Amino acid sequence: MQNFLKITSAINDESRILILAFLQENGKLCVCDLQNSLNMSQSRLSRHLKILKEAGFLEVDRQGVWAYYKIKENLNLFCQDTLKNILHLSLNLPQFRKVSCLCPKE
Repeated sequence: MQNFLKITSAINDESRILILAFLQENGKLCVCDLQNSLNMSQSRLSRHLKILKEAGFLEVDRQGVWAYYKIKENLNLFCQDTLKNILHLSLNLPQFRKVSCLCPKE
């Protein structure tokens, strides 16, 4: 029950749905590239990423001071279905905008 509530709480926010859709489309990304592309403050983005990670949607790869987020590979069925449903939403995703020279190439 706790896992279900954590997942439904995580997807009960437009910004987090946008982050999930953006990562589905663009793959593993550095926080600075997510911040630049989604036009979010670092603190706001970090909070959303933490919630999505705790709900089981994301995994993080830390490389020095940089953090790269991606959709987790071994998602439970509920998270898998949620991501499939997000793909069917009519979202207006922003264009990917790479931040030059801030983080090493992945």
